[in-house]
Amino acid sequence: MTREGNAASPFWLGVRGLCPRCQKGHIFKGFLTIAPKCEVCGLDFAFADPADGPAFFAMSIVSFPLVGLAAWLEISVGIPLWLNLLITLTLVVGGCCALLRPLKGWLVCAQYINKAEEGRLTRPEDKAPPQA
Repeated sequence: MTREGNAASPFWLGVRGLCPRCQKGHIFKGFLTIAPKCEVCGLDFAFADPADGPAFFAMSIVSFPLVGLAAWLEISVGIPLWLNLLITLTLVVGGCCALLRPLKGWLVCAQYINKAEEGRLTRPEDKAPPQA
């Protein structure tokens, strides 16, 4: 649920690069650069900090199947090492680049919809007394 009550998945909003609040504006101003604010509703994207999350997910999703492909090409097909490297490195770079934008959009939308914030330490006096 978004803050306005519209049922929208952060995954589908992020994959399409749409604003998590109005679902009409865009969160990107370039390939991976997050816009300063939504051009439709004016939502400030200063809260958005996906950090290294998109890169980690993209590398994990792409690399595991490609390690199997590289091993299969080497063992079963027996292609030369230089050709194996050319094929697998091309697929790694292409696959990671293709996944970075949708994954970054997903994480930004998930931060907004789930109201994610930086962790804070609480002091003992901030805790509520136990209920009897």
